[in-house]
Amino acid sequence: MRSFVAITLALAITDTATGQTPVQPYPFAPPPPPQAYPHPLTDTNEGFQPIFDGTLKNWDGDPQYWRVDNGVLVGEVTPNNLLKQNSFLIWRGGTPKDFELKAEFRISDHGNSGINYRSVEIQGTKWLLRGYQADIDGADKYTGQNYEERGRTFLAMRGQVTHIDNNGATVIASLGSADELKAFIHSNDWNQYHLIVRGNLLIHILNGHIMSEVVDDDIPNRKFEGLIGVQVHVGPPMKIEYRSILLKPLPSTISQQ
Repeated sequence: MRSFVAITLALAITDTATGQTPVQPYPFAPPPPPQAYPHPLTDTNEGFQPIFDGTLKNWDGDPQYWRVDNGVLVGEVTPNNLLKQNSFLIWRGGTPKDFELKAEFRISDHGNSGINYRSVEIQGTKWLLRGYQADIDGADKYTGQNYEERGRTFLAMRGQVTHIDNNGATVIASLGSADELKAFIHSNDWNQYHLIVRGNLLIHILNGHIMSEVVDDDIPNRKFEGLIGVQVHVGPPMKIEYRSILLKPLPSTISQQ
């Protein structure tokens, strides 16, 4: 063993002394591509199509609570017309699977609403949905969270990344505290929700900031397609307004069960 090592070392010294380059025993990899960095957001709405055209075409709800004013979708509960159960205005244009949704909203101080997606109608009722909801409330206690209406309830509070299995939702990471993220919400003014819904990944973005994120591996209870709807909620008089509701279908790349 010592003789072999000595011979190898001697050969290496000889090659160095004579200026010869040692033979490469395997081919070199091709040169790497130039480095690329994420580019800044350019919000062109490319690929998005409006699903609200300033009328109630393709929308179905209780006319006691839903109307259009000057091209804005309005849900309103008055002291003389209080709700006994939540009521939805349902988009009848399809049951999207994987998609992005953008919508602007403005809500009164005591309002309670939300954007439902991948939802189903409750049998034997009218204008009532069960499913994922991008929550909205005038006090901004819940705005941004993922709440499953008439289902598993709180899936991710504002500021949480959760993983859901048959044992329920578990927080696996933080996006910041609920109060820190609340600072990005515009009270008594227009806000933009941006939902990214793909496979079992559900992301709620509000005014350019991620508010909650869910990875849903609860196979018996998760849904991969369904209805979109907007809500007026049981409680005190309230008003919710929506405009610029845009939908972008996405190709399904994840096996769905």
